[in-house]
Amino acid sequence: MGQERALVVLTPYESRRLIAKAIAKLPFVEEAIRNSWIVIATGSSTGYVAEELMGSQLVKENFISGHITLGETWGTPKNPDYIFPIVLHKGQRQDMRAEEALKEFAAGDVFIKGANAVDAQFQTGVFMGNDIGGTIGAALGTLYARGSYLLVPVGLEKMVPSVVEAAKHTGIKSFSQHTGMPVGMMPMVNATVITEIQAFASLFKLSAYHIGSGGIAGSEGAVVLALEGEEANLEEAFRLVKAIKGEKSLLRPNGISQQ
Repeated sequence: MGQERALVVLTPYESRRLIAKAIAKLPFVEEAIRNSWIVIATGSSTGYVAEELMGSQLVKENFISGHITLGETWGTPKNPDYIFPIVLHKGQRQDMRAEEALKEFAAGDVFIKGANAVDAQFQTGVFMGNDIGGTIGAALGTLYARGSYLLVPVGLEKMVPSVVEAAKHTGIKSFSQHTGMPVGMMPMVNATVITEIQAFASLFKLSAYHIGSGGIAGSEGAVVLALEGEEANLEEAFRLVKAIKGEKSLLRPNGISQQ
């Protein structure tokens, strides 16, 4: 069969669901679900991953720490229902903190952390509002030292020209004025990065090309993709796209208010 082409528009929330479904099917993630440890850090993207891996719904707004809302950068909300990073061992949720699970990590274990920026080379960076680096600052040394997987779900809505260059221009103490919380940025090297492009490739053996972004009236942050591949694969991909169409928007987390 010959090559066909299709055009797809995904809102940021539809993209998050697509990416999460692709992550759940990655061979090393499936292996970790059977035999190893997985830590899912808090975030607006990782909440979707948690749902796909656990097979149950999550109040994802309660799983958000640092985020951007109300036109500002925010830290972790003062939310009494806050859900801490999720720890899975052999697919079962554990009543323990991520720091304790990291002590057990070996080469086959998986740490899942979202990002605030991704560039055209698929390098990613995450904001840090904590003076000593927060979740990612505490985890990277262990992950790199032990050869564990660092898995980063991130939508193309977060595309920047260069993560390395961006990181040079951040730092909590370096900003004299700021709309919201000042941040530093940690580039996350040696990560497995899953955007919409990798998601379509891994799920359907399709080539995806980012050809446009943006929108209005609820499609702000949407990405436009050209998909190319075998007709049967495109049809299968379109069935999933139709199934995730209308993925509802996340709400403002509890514990923050307009200042």
